[in-house]
This record gives sequence, structure tokens and C-alpha cells, in this order.
Amino acid sequence: MAEDHGSSRHMSSMSMSHKELGDDDARVVHVGDAERTNERLQFAGNAVRTAKYSPLTFLPRNLFEQFHRLAYVYFLVIAVLNQLPQLAVFGRGASVMPLAFVLAVTAVKDAYEDWRRHRSDRAENNRLAAVLSPGAGAQFVPTEWKHVRVGDVVRVGANESPPADMVLLATSDTTGVAYVQTLNLDGESNLKTRYAKQETLTTPLEHLAGAVVRCERPNRNIYGFQANLELQGEGRRIPLGPSNIVLRGCDLKNTSWAVGVVVYAGRETKAMLNNAGTPTKRSRLETHMNRETLFLSGILIVLCSAVATLSGVWLRTHQTDLELAQFFHKKDYLKVGKEDNENYNYYGIAAQIVFNFLMAVIVFQIMIPISLYISMELVRLGQAYFMIRDAKLYDASSDSRFQCRALNINEDLGQVKCVFSDKTGTLTQNKMEFRCASIDGVDYSDVAPQRPVGRTSFSLILSEFYRVEESGLGFDGL
Repeated sequence: MAEDHGSSRHMSSMSMSHKELGDDDARVVHVGDAERTNERLQFAGNAVRTAKYSPLTFLPRNLFEQFHRLAYVYFLVIAVLNQLPQLAVFGRGASVMPLAFVLAVTAVKDAYEDWRRHRSDRAENNRLAAVLSPGAGAQFVPTEWKHVRVGDVVRVGANESPPADMVLLATSDTTGVAYVQTLNLDGESNLKTRYAKQETLTTPLEHLAGAVVRCERPNRNIYGFQANLELQGEGRRIPLGPSNIVLRGCDLKNTSWAVGVVVYAGRETKAMLNNAGTPTKRSRLETHMNRETLFLSGILIVLCSAVATLSGVWLRTHQTDLELAQFFHKKDYLKVGKEDNENYNYYGIAAQIVFNFLMAVIVFQIMIPISLYISMELVRLGQAYFMIRDAKLYDASSDSRFQCRALNINEDLGQVKCVFSDKTGTLTQNKMEFRCASIDGVDYSDVAPQRPVGRTSFSLILSEFYRVEESGLGFDGL
């Protein structure tokens, strides 16, 4: 069964779509003539990109995102302080290498994730669509999705997705009805009806050349569409609404084929306009670790302040002995008699307190172990490997394995406490399974056992049921 827009939001969007569309605000699309459509305004191509990085932007963007972790900022400050000669406690390379290793491991992981996005984008852009080519005898020729343009006439088969947002011109149904599933757009698995206008349904495709679609500019509203259609030789405008457009991301169901003209392509499609980009996901464990880092940093500041204060007290007490103190030579006795032999290794009590505070920060840095973050990244990689290779996480119906798309949120798995659903169809996937039927003593249990009821088998059973009912032979049960 199929359901049309039933909510008030859908109905209000449909009523809004029938308002008069001004020519100044309209996008003019010539049906079947992409060259003429794009000659004045170069509309967006149909290639899409969902990857986060490019070779030029990977390093700065990835480092910017990584330093959103407070611990990485902390380790960077420690490494910078240890490069100053007056504060150096460890070797300069020893303080930089752990942080560089953590950043490198995380960068490799992020690069792998983004490489998979680039691979998915290439596969999507290289999919083939049947595009009407006037130069090939008005035949549909295979064309890569990335080469589809606004104004092209596209043919979509059953269980296929349109390469772009298109206005329906004809369908395999004599009434012009097409059923689409918008699961990838709004999460609803029930089928919705779309219609081709009778004016285009009864007109051969080769005679639609010269028709013009005037539609609104691209917007994010997937439930609204405002346009009108002008056929060549006719002065009237045929209104078009949300029920006449099939969006990219929908799947054609229970319809052999549908033909439409592309009005929005690529990044201007409603699906891409609603795509806010690839977000940077952070698990609850990472958020908790940021809070713990702040807490430990507070304790570190208290300890270093105590060390600096006590060092200031000691310097004040032994102020007269600093000329001979091992670490506080006020004079360089190798330069006795020279004018620059003062303040050899001593900068005053106030400066020494500051130096001692910063050196204490470097010494006590192990309170926040950098090895913890190295271990976490390696554990996440191992978790992703075992989850992907788990034979029990395999769906035979779609022939697909478990995919770990974001390695930053592995630890959030299994922590769902409540599941809310607005209707039962969300949980049952709106599937009806054929169990058994007996009509006039004939057992139809073997028609489609344990499978979702298809239109053919279900229609066959219903027709047999009505035949038996009309003949008066009796009905055993359905």
C-alpha cells in the first residue's frame, strides 16, 4: 500500500506551491535541452562531494580539529616550554615526539575515514543513468551521474534512485502514478505517491522539446515545490507542486519506470542542501576526559604554585649565599674582572619564581599521561577492525557487513537506554509477511512463504478470493 502526504505540514506545503511564481524569481528549464538551459546561467553540475578534506586542506583542518581536545593543547604547551633554554628539563626532542606520534596516529585514522568518503563520492558520481539524447535518435543513453545537467530528461527504473531532483513527465502507469520511498530523506519507510501531469503523460517525449519548466530557486524544503510547465504551442501554464517532483535520494518502488526532467542538480538538490557536511563526532568518554583534564590541570597549577612559592621563600632566606650556590651563581668566575660577569645565572627573585613555576609544570606533566591517548586511538582501530570482520554483524537481505564510519564514537555503542518511536511502522519496517491462505480448499501457503507480500502474489490471492466469493463456493479463510 502507499500513503500520500498525510500530515498538515505536507498539505500546507502543497497549498503554498500553487501560488503564482514570478518570472524574475523563477529558474527556467528547457525540457530536453541542457545546452539552452545552461547557456545564460551556468547551473551547478551533478557531481557531489561529501568528503571533509582535500589534499591542500587536510593538514591545517585536521590539526585544528585535533586541538579541540584540551589534552593536546596541554601537551603542546609543555613541548613549547621545554624548548626554552631557561626552562628545559628534558631533551627538546623527547618532549615533542610523544605529541607528534599521537597527532600522526589520529591524522592517519582521519585520513583513512576521509579516503573512504572520497571513494564513496566517486562511486556515486560514476553511477550510470539513462539520459535522453536527441542526437542519438531520441534514445536513452547511459550517462554518468556527474555529467547529468539541468534540463536533461532522465529515465529511472524500478528500485533505482534518480540522479537529481526531477519533475515527472511520464511513468509506466497509465494514470501517471509513481511510488517512491523517501527513507533516505525523512526516515519514513512508507511509500508516497508522485504524479505526472496528464498533459505530458499523453505527449510523446520527442514532442516535449520546446516545453519550459519555471520553478523556484533551490531551497532546503523537501516537502515544498513551486513551479509551472508551459508546453510548446500552448499559452496556458500548468501548475506543478510537491506531488510532481521526485527528489534525489528517493527510491522508485512498485513502478517499472519513470521519466522526468532535471530541475536541480548536484549541490543544489534538496538532499545536498540539507546536508550540513561531515560533522566532527565526539563520544561521551572524550567529553568526560576533557572535564577530567581541566580538573587535573587545576591540581597541577596548585602544586606548581606551591613549589614556586616555596622556592621564592628559599631564595629570600638564602639571598646572601646565592653567589656561591650551585644553581644560582650571581657571578661568572670564569670572567672575573670583566664588566659582564654579573647576573650569570640569576634573574632576580620574581623572575626565578616564574621560572620555577614553569619548570614545575614540565616536571609534573605526567599527571596527564599522553600514553592514554595513544592507547585509546590504537584500541579504537582494533575495535573497528573486529567489528567489521564480525560474521554475526552481517545482513543477508542487503548483502552488507557492519560499517564503522566514525572511529571516534566506538565507546558509545551499547549505551542506548531508551528507544522512542512515533509509530509502529518505524519498528516493523512496514513489512507484511505472507503466512498462509486457503481459498475454496486450495492451500496457497507456498506462493511466497515467509516473504514480504509483493503486488503480484497479493493481487493473485485477492483475485482468487473475489472469484470464489462471487461464485458462492464458500471461503475457508484468509
